[in-house]
Amino acid sequence: MAVIVALGAFLMTLAGGWTAQRVTDRRHLVLGLAGGLMLGVVGLDLLPESLNAAGRPVFGVPLALLLFVAGFLVAHVVERLLAVRHAAHGAENGAGSGADGGRVPQVGLTAAAAMVGHSLADGVALGAAFQVGGGMGVAVALAVITHDFADGFNTYTLTRLYGNDRRKALLMLFADAAAPVVGAASTLLFTLPEEPLGAYLGFFGGALLYLAAAEILPEAHHRHPALSTLMCTVGGVAGIWLVVGIAE
Repeated sequence: MAVIVALGAFLMTLAGGWTAQRVTDRRHLVLGLAGGLMLGVVGLDLLPESLNAAGRPVFGVPLALLLFVAGFLVAHVVERLLAVRHAAHGAENGAGSGADGGRVPQVGLTAAAAMVGHSLADGVALGAAFQVGGGMGVAVALAVITHDFADGFNTYTLTRLYGNDRRKALLMLFADAAAPVVGAASTLLFTLPEEPLGAYLGFFGGALLYLAAAEILPEAHHRHPALSTLMCTVGGVAGIWLVVGIAE
């Protein structure tokens, strides 16, 4: 049953990516919405789930929050290291920062790969929920399928934002779409402990928040500081809130 439900997540992810690539003439609105969706997923979905699953304290701080901060810092460090390497390589070859404003394609691919990992965890969580019972499985299925639209949207947007071509963005999108199916199928072979999954969600949430706050939203408002862009961001957060509320 979990694998069949995961096929719905597959289609929803593709729908999100298709939407992202079809509105390229309104790129600032796409980025504003993506930033809102990412903020909503982190604050209203990933972080609460991680606190519930891996909330034991380490030196007075819940493990999930420590890993959340660690994920934010790791994303920042990785981006800075790649940017420095990219700049040095460009200087050696007499190249400037380029039309992408110095953005490093590897960062976009790394971020998209993290989204694929998150979708894989979604599939595992879906399978684990059906192991617990039908009611739990339906609740998790609703959450996974609805927010996978945001996952597909963000995977395609992140890959393209950092200067990767459309082919690579589509490959990452299809990988993200297939990941829940693979994750759900894997639970036919084992039972996943709750705490490691919660720890992963906390770490990934921190990395995703960095990308939203430091890259996506500033880029959205850089050339088009319009009210419509801001409303797309608020709408993205509100949409995830609605999804979480319905799932509960």
